[in-house]
Amino acid sequence: MMPQRPLVHALILGIFCLVFGVILATTDVFTHDTIKLRAVEDLQNSLTLVIPASIHDNNPVSDAVVVKDNGRAVTVYRAMKGGKVTGAAYAIEGVGYGGPITLMLGVDPEGHILGVRATAFHETPGLGDRIDAAKSDWITRFTGLWLGNPPADKWKVKKDGGVFDQFAGATITPRGVVAAIRNGLAFFAQHKADILEVRR
Repeated sequence: MMPQRPLVHALILGIFCLVFGVILATTDVFTHDTIKLRAVEDLQNSLTLVIPASIHDNNPVSDAVVVKDNGRAVTVYRAMKGGKVTGAAYAIEGVGYGGPITLMLGVDPEGHILGVRATAFHETPGLGDRIDAAKSDWITRFTGLWLGNPPADKWKVKKDGGVFDQFAGATITPRGVVAAIRNGLAFFAQHKADILEVRR
């Protein structure tokens, strides 16, 4: 009887693994479309925060283009009105105290900022999380600025000789956001022709 006991335990463990594997696979099949739909909704919500509805009559997601930038593909969501590109939005990344910060940057055809919003980050609550527009208006202060206003060498926090405020006790986060926005504007300037081109 003793030699069969490990075999019985292995069989029970195998059955449990099989049952829970089937449950996980079934859950994945049934929730996959919902998760995908939620991701599209989140993207649409982010775009509405950085591209004013008044400047387009299209769905920017439908008029997206992919721009190659230093070996990586960047999806640019284009706002259009009357067949012309009136704005563009794309994800940019910076590095904060808590790791990567993902932002959505919206610009007009001249490269002026229409809006910026933090979409994913892990910054310290009460300090670095003030990049979230729901917690502070700091991120909204970039609206209307462009790479020449302020001058490119002033796109830094004040502590580094720039013009942008940092947070008391949290300089790394604003530093990362300002650098990401500066780089995002430089990306637009470099690829402006490709972004604004409308192919028929």
